Amino acid sequence: MKKDIENRADISVLIHQFYDKIRADEEISPYFNQLITDWDSHLEKLTDFWETNLFGIRKYKGNPIDVHNKVDEHFQGQISANEFGIWLNHWFQTLDELFEGENVTLLKERARRMGSFFHINMFKNRSIIT
Repeated sequence: MKKDIENRADISVLIHQFYDKIRADEEISPYFNQLITDWDSHLEKLTDFWETNLFGIRKYKGNPIDVHNKVDEHFQGQISANEFGIWLNHWFQTLDELFEGENVTLLKERARRMGSFFHINMFKNRSIIT
């Protein structure tokens, strides 16, 4: 029986295994591998983000909307709902492989909402830039 996500260590395991999949995915890995030069630092920041998101521990400092908009600008607005869907499928798959429980359900829902919000915001940002 799998356990629920209970602490930062669990989130770190999730983030590392999830981004192993993202970095290997032929379709979406370029969006990550071309821009992220320090993966250790990036994974630590993402662990902070999800720990803040799930447990309310204020470790994450940053503006994910701004970051996603800059990535989209770098790739000339090529990021679509398809890429967000691939990302989300890997997220769900990794969660299901490693854990089960209420926090897993919560992280799936939050990722789904964030992905939609980031995509909509990127689309709006494209309209402002052009």
